[in-house]
Amino acid sequence: MEHVTNAIFREAGSSKFCNAVENKGHSFLMDEPELIGEEQLEPALIDPLTSALSSGTKLTLQMYTGMTKPPLDIVKTKVTHTPSKERYHFQRVINLTGNLTSEQRQRLLEIKNKCPVHKPRVTGTAMSLAVSGEAT
Repeated sequence: MEHVTNAIFREAGSSKFCNAVENKGHSFLMDEPELIGEEQLEPALIDPLTSALSSGTKLTLQMYTGMTKPPLDIVKTKVTHTPSKERYHFQRVINLTGNLTSEQRQRLLEIKNKCPVHKPRVTGTAMSLAVSGEAT
């Protein structure tokens, strides 16, 4: 079953670009103070995507290894986002610790791309817009 996620942003008032986010009963703050030369107090808008890609990759590998039981002791993932004017660049580093064969290691590197955060990147996404509120 597919699940639908809604994220609602509202002004938080602590700075011009600080917003409160509500998502499935969880609340947190996000900020883009560097846009106006202020100190970064909360995660930037791109930070949750970087975190989701790292944790999604790790969880995907853990789910697969839970079913197939290869001799894998530890999975660590790290994602680095490097901004540029041309495009977004994310680098995933995956550390697989265990007595894996080269075939098992290769299979894990294939499975990593089944991560639900990575899949929209390679399969494409669709975006739509709805504007609500009255015109003034």
